[in-house]
Amino acid sequence: MEQRSVQRVLIIANWRKEASHTLSQTIADYLLNKGIASTIFRTNAEDEVLQVEKGTDLVICLGGDGTVLYCARYLQDHGIPILAINLGTFGFITEISVDEWQEAIDFYLEGKNCISRRLMIRVSVIREGAKVFHAHALNEMVVSSSGISKVISMALRIGDTEAGYFRSDGIIVATPTGSTGYSLAAGGPILDVDLSTLIITPICPFTLSNRPLVVSGESNITITIPSGQRTGLSLSLDGQQNFTLMEEDVIVVEKSRSKALLVTSKRRNYIEVLRDKLNWSGGGFHA
Repeated sequence: MEQRSVQRVLIIANWRKEASHTLSQTIADYLLNKGIASTIFRTNAEDEVLQVEKGTDLVICLGGDGTVLYCARYLQDHGIPILAINLGTFGFITEISVDEWQEAIDFYLEGKNCISRRLMIRVSVIREGAKVFHAHALNEMVVSSSGISKVISMALRIGDTEAGYFRSDGIIVATPTGSTGYSLAAGGPILDVDLSTLIITPICPFTLSNRPLVVSGESNITITIPSGQRTGLSLSLDGQQNFTLMEEDVIVVEKSRSKALLVTSKRRNYIEVLRDKLNWSGGGFHA
């Protein structure tokens, strides 16, 4: 195992979680004893602009999955690994538990744990030929009604092929990382996080034959909002970035040029996380 060279660490602490108040400083002191400089960024909201100092080698994220999504959005073009420590309640993305932080940091510095390269999406909204919105997401993008239980109409194109006209409560385009999020709740499949694919999941479709579809991560997905809607529409990315849509808007979803780099746990793999978080159970198998 090769030692990793780490000179500067950015600690991003979700300050709404009380445990991060003391833990962030404890980690900073631990790194200092190893000769590693660190900065603590205290965040209270998902729309705070994150400034990343030049020369940052590692980001340690304290919070839940939402904090990781926030970090991934701002770090997507920096190529900096994220070591996420779970202070939340669920945590599909944050594999490292709060009592494992020291071990996880040591393993990273010693080169003993891997980095998972997660596909991200970039989403653009084209209005009257001009790009009016552009953002990145790690989990998913969602087009939905801004009203309650309102069916909307959308035209879907995958690459150069017209894939159909949907009437539903909305549509989700999710990454493999996001397959355990909103897409799963809407009936989508669980994908291995290392796949390069995208999931298109209609939300409560009016036509029952409209089923979730897994396509290549190289696909360009285009959603057009036709005129004649009976409700307002909105676009949401990772549940953190929101944009109001208008009739005739065109939403383009494609693979981001960069990936989120997440440090994995040595204690558990993705299947074990799924098993524990989803409470998969059953009797033991005996040959």
